[in-house]
Amino acid sequence: MDKAIVSCAVTGVLTNPMQHPVPVTPEEMAAAAKEAYDAGASIMHLHFRDQREGMGFMPTWDPDVAADISDAIRDACPGVLLNFSTGVMGPDISGPIECLRRCKPETAAMNAGSLNYLKVRRNGTWAWPPLLFDNAIDKIEKFLKVMYEEGIAPECECFDTGIVRSIPMLEQVGLLRDPVHVSLVMGVASGMPAKASWLPLLVDELPDHVHWQAIAIGRQEVWDVHRKTAEMGGHLRTGVEDTFYLPNGEKTTGNGQLIEAIVKIAREAGREIASPEEARAAFKLAQ
Repeated sequence: MDKAIVSCAVTGVLTNPMQHPVPVTPEEMAAAAKEAYDAGASIMHLHFRDQREGMGFMPTWDPDVAADISDAIRDACPGVLLNFSTGVMGPDISGPIECLRRCKPETAAMNAGSLNYLKVRRNGTWAWPPLLFDNAIDKIEKFLKVMYEEGIAPECECFDTGIVRSIPMLEQVGLLRDPVHVSLVMGVASGMPAKASWLPLLVDELPDHVHWQAIAIGRQEVWDVHRKTAEMGGHLRTGVEDTFYLPNGEKTTGNGQLIEAIVKIAREAGREIASPEEARAAFKLAQ
């Protein structure tokens, strides 16, 4: 589609709200989403955080928390589409599944392959103990079964080139249904770098009918990726989960400024911004 669907990654995982402008409570999440919605975002990508005092830097899969946050955002942003994170390590996916079934978001992240999740400090030590973000085919199958049963459109997150190349295979064996939506996740230290020059090569590995967006994680380098994405016809995402920095290098006060910046880039590339209704149509969701 010619119009760009803009998503906002409203909050992240583990980022300390005492140090960064990440929302935690339903009220904070709704206010942050409303800023992004008013600036042009049609989709809100959501993680949920522990609501206990002093624990807001930790994630939660409590379906009551997910429901409270979802309801608050839907009330604040009429017609908005919700996109739930489902990322968990290990075989137990009961938490994300319970949140999906309880809240029925319009879309959900579907991690499409495994990645060694690594980062090294300047002194040559691991930033955290090496982790395997495991997303084997049987785990993918279980997520997709629930998503399709509940009428939730999967958004396939691809952290590395081999995962990108697996998307047509998932479609060929019948695991993915049309329309297929892919996110090229760029900037994770052990995954694909946030480099605009990679985008033509990555998109060339996708079938022509696939909707795609870039998720660029980092600082100023992310804005070159967003500009190239807009120029190539991809959809756009930003938010305080992905970056705290505006194109001019200043630190953002929240999601609204980031969405304003990405909308400006889209329009400079000759793209108009899709409404929530147009985003629903692209995902083939009921209006």
